[in-house]
Amino acid sequence: MVMSKTKLHEVIQYPLISEETVAMIERENKITFIVNPAADKRDVKRAVEELYEAEVESVNTLITPDGRKKAYVKFKPEYKAADLAVKLGIL
Repeated sequence: MVMSKTKLHEVIQYPLISEETVAMIERENKITFIVNPAADKRDVKRAVEELYEAEVESVNTLITPDGRKKAYVKFKPEYKAADLAVKLGIL
């Protein structure tokens, strides 16, 4: 099933930027996003792959103490998280 661009943008709210997340980009090939609390891992994977044209290896999610949903998106080795981070303006 192909989601519309509007729906995809509702899943991914914004990339999270901190010292820890920048280190994860470089060390683990992961980018951290704040996502819609109703989105599951499959929704996040599909949205990232379709919006950013990069293959996702895995997605881990958690709810922060302030109620936001964080998604740690690990990219397949042939896709560099750093390249996408530059495109998104976080590096």
